[in-house]
Amino acid sequence: MALKKLRPITAGTRHRLSPGFEDITTRVPEKSLVAIIKKSGGRNNTGKMTMRYIGGGHKQKTRIIDFKRDKFGIPATVKSVEYDPTRTARVALLYYADGEKAYIIAPQGIKVGQTVISGDDVAPEVGNALPLAKIPVGTVVHNVEIKPGRGASISRSAGSFVQLVAREGLYATLKMPSGEMRNVLSRCLATVGAVSNADHMNESVGKAGRSRWRGVRPRTRAVAMNPVDHPMGGGEGRASGGHPRSRKGLLSKGKKTRHPKKYSDGLIIARRKK
Repeated sequence: MALKKLRPITAGTRHRLSPGFEDITTRVPEKSLVAIIKKSGGRNNTGKMTMRYIGGGHKQKTRIIDFKRDKFGIPATVKSVEYDPTRTARVALLYYADGEKAYIIAPQGIKVGQTVISGDDVAPEVGNALPLAKIPVGTVVHNVEIKPGRGASISRSAGSFVQLVAREGLYATLKMPSGEMRNVLSRCLATVGAVSNADHMNESVGKAGRSRWRGVRPRTRAVAMNPVDHPMGGGEGRASGGHPRSRKGLLSKGKKTRHPKKYSDGLIIARRKK
């Protein structure tokens, strides 16, 4: 899928890099697998704003994705590749042999009419889901579980993938998109291939209005606030505000915020690249 460079007939299209939709085969989603997203505007149940810079935006319906892939041994045919307004990746609609329908995150190279299957002894082909213990070392995978049966939580965004680099005992070693090396139980499921829509990272919004359509409101710089509103506010003229910190006073740009006794520390072999 290639990006489209629009003709600069307006200021908003001059720097716009738009996604191409050549890989999408239908515009109408499966009605039984969509859910309405209720907008909160950043307010909680009492009406108090708890998240700033959220509001407006176009109405959206999210597609209900099957991240567990637990219909073992039942082949499914790819019916369509579709756009999901709430995700960066494309989604693929599956028709299972027993009549059930489901959406999955579409891997790169998946085609309409292709058959995919999940299970312990299936072939490690694009779109198939199988345990890490059954996948050849060196294979690129996505939609990886952290705990068996919980559903995929690693490598689900557009263009991302994880590489299976080693296997020893109960654990498989994965090279994460960040460069981190970590162990995951070999019983965890993973889907073979990389996630679709790899060009998403090169898209350019083009104008502020398109961010508003997505529900993102303008962000106020901390140094432009008053001292009562932010630790970096106040000062005469264009004061820099001292050392960068959060609204609550927590130092940024270097201070470690990860809990020193996090449960997964023992599974991380090498930290991500700085």
